[in-house]
Amino acid sequence: MPYTMKLLFAFLLILSFIPSRAQLLNDQASIKNIQSSLDKIYNYEFEEAQVIMDQVGKKYPNHPVSYILDSFILFWKYLPIKDNPVKSKEYIQKLNQCLDAINKKFGKNSLDPEAVFYTMVARGYMAMIYNYKGEMMNAAGEGKKAYNAFVEGLKLINKNPEFYFTSGMYNYYVEVYPEEHPIVKPLLLFFKSGDKALGLKQIDNATKLGTITRAEACYYISHIYLKYEMKPEKAIFYMDKLVDLYPKNPIYLMKDIEALLLSGKYEPARKEIINLKKINTGFYPAAWRTFQGILEEKSEKNDAAAQREYNLALKTPHDDQYTKEYHALAYAGLARISARAGNKSKAKDYYKKCLGKAEYRSVIKEAKAFK
Repeated sequence: MPYTMKLLFAFLLILSFIPSRAQLLNDQASIKNIQSSLDKIYNYEFEEAQVIMDQVGKKYPNHPVSYILDSFILFWKYLPIKDNPVKSKEYIQKLNQCLDAINKKFGKNSLDPEAVFYTMVARGYMAMIYNYKGEMMNAAGEGKKAYNAFVEGLKLINKNPEFYFTSGMYNYYVEVYPEEHPIVKPLLLFFKSGDKALGLKQIDNATKLGTITRAEACYYISHIYLKYEMKPEKAIFYMDKLVDLYPKNPIYLMKDIEALLLSGKYEPARKEIINLKKINTGFYPAAWRTFQGILEEKSEKNDAAAQREYNLALKTPHDDQYTKEYHALAYAGLARISARAGNKSKAKDYYKKCLGKAEYRSVIKEAKAFK
């Protein structure tokens, strides 16, 4: 799945809640309501979140934050939103309404800190939609429009711990994104250089010191360790946190199981798969069948059962945003099984199919290493 631009911009919503000189953001009661609504959204308690959001909207009508919250609940409630044309259109409308509200409240091209934050949010979420559609140049273009705000955020890291997340994400992804997508290098040529090691440290600080950014920081640093750093054991710590905080969130459960399996922690993964198997809709069956295949292959040493699960996973539609990598893992599993059975030609064919799906560096490395 094309995660990377999503990972660069998904946190932008959070910036709109960082205290500044604006009236709403000095209103501690409303800030608390915003935080509570986010917790409800993450835990898939959408009706409860809406009630809290309505309180903020009544107190601050036509404020940019209301449109941002509306877009955020749409994103999670109709996940993956890119596959819902009606809701995708509504989602974009909310972001455009946010930009209009910014212009009305602060003036066009305002340098007011809050105006900059909300602009980053709206532009960032538009970049995500382009990314999900595979329109990488448009996605990078939206990111470029938010660039100045990113740079300003780097200067504010010592004033508010929430900026650890934004700064860390910038430092890491401004380096890794052009590595993965060379086509965007010309667009990023004049961007301030990053530092991947520093970025990881800053995101980790956000998981400890951030309040509003904590969940996003945990999710994205775990993804970094799974996809790019090839250290799944480090992802477990952060995903375990999220599963404890938001037990009703199936995405967090799915990613926690993935981290456990890729780290060889089969017994705790086995217990969590039982809960994931209760979801028989959407892209989740592709996930839990792949996970079951990994268990059968690597824990039970039962190649026949593993092969059956992997094939069933491949017959189940995946989502490019969330479960594409599970098809790559299933193909890799079938390749290993074929190799053990002495069918080298079939193993090569499976690894070729794996490379057509894989984005995790560890999976690509395994497939390319097979001779």
